[in-house]
Amino acid sequence: MNMPTYVYRAIDSNKCCDHCRRGFEVIQRMTEPALDHCPECRNRIQRILFAPAVFIKGNPVTETDRKIKEHEREGRWSHAAELADKEAEKTKREDLKTRALEDYKKAGYNFDKYET
Repeated sequence: MNMPTYVYRAIDSNKCCDHCRRGFEVIQRMTEPALDHCPECRNRIQRILFAPAVFIKGNPVTETDRKIKEHEREGRWSHAAELADKEAEKTKREDLKTRALEDYKKAGYNFDKYET
């Protein structure tokens, strides 16, 4: 079982040693209480909390993606298609280009007569 690594740093940088001034890591069980004194100089320290890293796979959802989906949910296919088409031109996203074509077809546009 992996145990988390916690980072500790001095509360008062004027009353500390180099060890706790720059901060140090301690591997501890989650059930163990947080340290409150530096193991080197015995001055007060605190645990530093970091936000967890979040990784998003694929393309992140944009505001435009949300608007397109909203138009599609409401059955406003031509609005969704136009928005997807414009965004595809700007961003060169192939998925939006395909989506725009599908939405145009759902809106009743017939592209077969334009093909050569």
